[in-house]
Amino acid sequence: MKTPTTVLALVAAGGVVAALAGPATAAPNPTRGGPPPVGHEIPKVPVMTGGGGAVASVDPIASQVGIDILEKGGTAADAAVATAAAIATVEPYSSGIGGGGFFVHYDGQSKKVTTLDGRETAPATFHEKVFLNPDGTPMDFNTVVNSGLSVGAPGTAATWDVALKTYGSMSLNQILKPAEEIARKGFVVDQTFHQDTLDNAKRFSMFPATAQIYLPGGAPVPVGGVQRNPDLAKAYRELRTHGIASLHTGRMGAAIVEEVQDPTTAPGVTVPKGQLTAADLAAYKVRPKAPTHSEHKGFDVYGMDTPSSGGIAVSEILNLLESFEERTGRQVKDLSEAEYLHWFSEASAMAFADRNRYVGDVPGVPTAELTSQEFADERSCLFDPEKAQARPVPFGSPDGSYAGECAGSGTSLLPGDGGSTTSLTVADKWGDVVTYTLTIEQYGGSGIVVPGWGFLLNNELTDFNFAPTTPGVPDPNLPGAGKRPRSSMSPSIVLKDGRPYLTAGSPGGATIITTVAQIIAGVVDRGLSVGDAVAAPRLSSRNGAEEAERAIFATEIGAELRSKGHVLRDRPVIGNGTAIRSLSPSLWTAAAEPTRRGGGSAMVVDPQN
Repeated sequence: MKTPTTVLALVAAGGVVAALAGPATAAPNPTRGGPPPVGHEIPKVPVMTGGGGAVASVDPIASQVGIDILEKGGTAADAAVATAAAIATVEPYSSGIGGGGFFVHYDGQSKKVTTLDGRETAPATFHEKVFLNPDGTPMDFNTVVNSGLSVGAPGTAATWDVALKTYGSMSLNQILKPAEEIARKGFVVDQTFHQDTLDNAKRFSMFPATAQIYLPGGAPVPVGGVQRNPDLAKAYRELRTHGIASLHTGRMGAAIVEEVQDPTTAPGVTVPKGQLTAADLAAYKVRPKAPTHSEHKGFDVYGMDTPSSGGIAVSEILNLLESFEERTGRQVKDLSEAEYLHWFSEASAMAFADRNRYVGDVPGVPTAELTSQEFADERSCLFDPEKAQARPVPFGSPDGSYAGECAGSGTSLLPGDGGSTTSLTVADKWGDVVTYTLTIEQYGGSGIVVPGWGFLLNNELTDFNFAPTTPGVPDPNLPGAGKRPRSSMSPSIVLKDGRPYLTAGSPGGATIITTVAQIIAGVVDRGLSVGDAVAAPRLSSRNGAEEAERAIFATEIGAELRSKGHVLRDRPVIGNGTAIRSLSPSLWTAAAEPTRRGGGSAMVVDPQN
């Protein structure tokens, strides 16, 4: 243990639009002085339609940064990276330099979808029993979360670099300038950020570098105060001027390794040490990958392949809905809301059973079978339109032979899955589209800020299963050397006739899968507008007790679901979605949450009157 002794103004800055301060009359931070904050007068608009490009994210400051980049001639990839860097400043508990994510891109010229796997990796010393006590029992989850042992090699900065070099027109140096300015000048704290800080205050206080930024004077910055992070501004400047080599082989990386291996803690606090080494950071690579692909009612659905389970599970849910239609002779669009949610819940439970059994960062994942309509048709034999299956439902046999008996192969329970993530969607005037989901895992990640650099480190390695979830059943998501933990992140792009129709993504741990599937099904199957699909009440069925928002749980819809045998739990908020619907090659509707977590931000370059 170590114990430490306005609207964004548009200005030219190296060819990039920088995010500058609002008026000097902004609410001052009572705990520290400094320049006036950035962008506090930008309104939150959940739905906007227009041309020239579009951005949807969780925060108006971040969305404005993306719009500024598009207005200066940047591509969707340029704007996505700039938006992501800004989000990591104004919503630092969800994502950032210390984390990883999945980047899905559609090229308007080639009409192809490609992906980048920027997921964090385990140290070379990891093995299947690394999270077990000497007696073979799993270690306490929260103890591992708040420690160096949970930290994987970050992939976010490397993803930004590869995305810009592959799909962009601007440099990392240019793109990170707005985020650097926001970190230096600060932003006005709202109720959501204040509450998130309060919720994390106990564990943040364990780490002095974290407490110094987010608990100045021992307490969170109050609502209306200004949160600044000059160390994070320094980190962005380091990446701009020295490139990602600083993180993987240079002085920033050395600081990460030192902190992971021997976390700096408050007096009297001891946490497990991590195993990440300089060699692990140097060996990190972003993996370009082919996307998952399935067809649904004439649409092509693309998503992220392993180590994400999102692309696979979203496709299977949509395929199962189509199978249920074939089996019952009814259409999803004609169902009552309760009937539809029953169908959706059953499809989700079956998809999660298969996800838990077969998907991980291991060879031989049967992606093509799991996303095939034939497999879904076989699985649908277990569906009863009037009665919920007992949970957990059995997993299927994606073996390519689908003429067997109507029976499952066994059961597999749902493991834990963190919930701190962000997701954004971008479209540009050339028809390129990006949906990008990135994370540091829990809200606040590991709780550890790298001293002097201002960013939180991930606790991504707790996404591995500490022990096999079901005795006697192979588990593809156990820890391993250099392995990437399974994720539920589900950035998705839906094409019609080879052109973008809908993009969607969300944070929320394992509820990401059900949130994204509901948004897509809402638009494609239920005929909702993209704004209504994002705003619709959500249910998340993950092969256990089902979580439902109050508009379902406490209404006649919930009562009807319970009468069919569903066991519901009340959950205030599920997901925090963003989406963009293409109305024509030059017209987009961007959509973000109207109320969840204070609401998100949808913007277009040229708003339609």
